Amino acid sequence: MLDVIGVTFKESGQVYYFLPNKLNLKEKMQVIVETEHGLQYAAVVKTHIKLNESQIKSPLKSVLRIADKEDKKTYDKNIKDASLALSMARKIAEKLNMNIYLIDAMYTFDRDKLLFRFLSDSRVDFRNLAKELANKYKTRIELRQIGARDKAKEIGGCGQCGRKLCCSSFLNNMDSVSVNMAKNQNVALNPNKINGLCGRLLCCLTYEDENYRICKKNLPSVGQTIKTKKGDGKVIYVDILKQKYKVDVQDVGIVEVDLCNECN
Repeated sequence: MLDVIGVTFKESGQVYYFLPNKLNLKEKMQVIVETEHGLQYAAVVKTHIKLNESQIKSPLKSVLRIADKEDKKTYDKNIKDASLALSMARKIAEKLNMNIYLIDAMYTFDRDKLLFRFLSDSRVDFRNLAKELANKYKTRIELRQIGARDKAKEIGGCGQCGRKLCCSSFLNNMDSVSVNMAKNQNVALNPNKINGLCGRLLCCLTYEDENYRICKKNLPSVGQTIKTKKGDGKVIYVDILKQKYKVDVQDVGIVEVDLCNECN
């Protein structure tokens, strides 16, 4: 087991794991870490996490140090300069007649790279844009196209439940969502019901999926022919959470089976 910490690079951002490097780290502390993109300024959001080595896909890097006041000044300057670079990039993209929307810009802490994220409905040749930006800012430029779910996270809004979108409020890691999750929960496969503002499947379908799968283990499927105490019949309705199902038994009618009562 490895003792690791979780950090984010922006509020409500994805959590990344690092080795604490024997530092006495606490939540909300600011730290400097080394990433594949260079040095980054990050906030500690989780401490004393135990991970099996099998859970780690690639070697973890260590926290370099706890950030000090000078680091905070550098970070604030990077944010200000990145905002100005974003405005400039939008002007250049407009001049080049590029059909993209630049979402944000970010310097790595050491300013070794300037990263832009953008939205577009199709693949984009952004080489001319990257070239002009590199000439102006004298650093490596990276442009990254993001998807609809990332767009919703950045823009925000209210979901069907009337609350702020999960992705833009507390959901750090957006797991993959499948139609099977909606089927497991007997949710009508109506796009207006199972899709979020981003047009993709609702993230909240993942929250209870495991419990539904466990509850379904001892239940038959709709359309399945099974034996009951009153004869053979076809299952016409299943209530997963109540552990009940209804069977249409020939010459008898609708028979309701309650697994909880049968267990008792």
